[in-house]
Amino acid sequence: MPNPAISVAMSVYNGERFLVPAIDSILAQDFTDFEFLIVDDGSRDASPAIIADYASRDCRIRPILRENRGLIASLNEVLHAARAPIVARMDADDISRPSRFARQLAFLEAHPDYGVVGSWSEDIGEDGEPMLRDGADHPVTHDELLAAIEIGGQLICHPAAMYRRDVVLSQGGYHAAFRHCEDLDLWLRLASVTRLGNIPERLLRYRRYPGQVSSRHSTEQQIGSAVARLAFRERQAGRPDPTADLDHLPAIDALDTLFGRRGVSRQVREEVALGLRYSPVALRDDGFDLLMTHLREGGRRDGMWRTVARLVRFGAPCRALRLATALATTAAA
Repeated sequence: MPNPAISVAMSVYNGERFLVPAIDSILAQDFTDFEFLIVDDGSRDASPAIIADYASRDCRIRPILRENRGLIASLNEVLHAARAPIVARMDADDISRPSRFARQLAFLEAHPDYGVVGSWSEDIGEDGEPMLRDGADHPVTHDELLAAIEIGGQLICHPAAMYRRDVVLSQGGYHAAFRHCEDLDLWLRLASVTRLGNIPERLLRYRRYPGQVSSRHSTEQQIGSAVARLAFRERQAGRPDPTADLDHLPAIDALDTLFGRRGVSRQVREEVALGLRYSPVALRDDGFDLLMTHLREGGRRDGMWRTVARLVRFGAPCRALRLATALATTAAA
């Protein structure tokens, strides 16, 4: 059989709740010349049975059922197993519009200088209900994306991405150190070797709910994102990337040593602390301690009194009191 035009890459871990509509949306694509690689990453629910059932009915599905190794290992495994020159990402809780593959493949064929293309997305809730967007859409052109990097903006929605397999493999695929922000690190590395952009159409329905990975690991994700942007600036300045060969990122206090200069740890802590002010999950976990350390170091206090009120609304009055006390103390000093 000839190789397909597209390899679809999906990793599943305990995804039975939303898996069926996610798979159905791929099988319903207008463009049909694809293989669908689905890794079950050691699920303990019905996900393996669902995948096996679909594979028995559609020969385009190539299931990989094995023990848990994590998302980054799963994505790198699929990258190496893919038979197509183009890879389309998909998550097990989202829904692709029927025209998604056709529109993105046409873009890549018309723009050989682009290695990655995403799309705008439509936010939906747990039950598929529409949700209001409260932020800007992703940048469209490569130049707009470079400008977004400079201000820490969004780049490409990972499950909406389609990319050239050889370009991603040439940069080492996904890096293990950037768990929960592996896509941002990849886009930042690729931005120096190819062009990236987005189609200004909502080709993906992106599901938002409390149990998703980005909600459960907000603090770790924001720390990793801050370090990924630092590594990008190191590469742009012609300096070696100290994160390139890491299996995991060190603690924030060790970043001065990793990057070889003073002030990096404090810079990352401040960036993350200011970003966590709006996250109910982070303010209930170790993100709160990071924010308090930031204040003890004399860091910026922008919006911190509003964060006190937010903590009360989030049902954390004791933490609200601790933050208010710290703010009053540092103001008096």
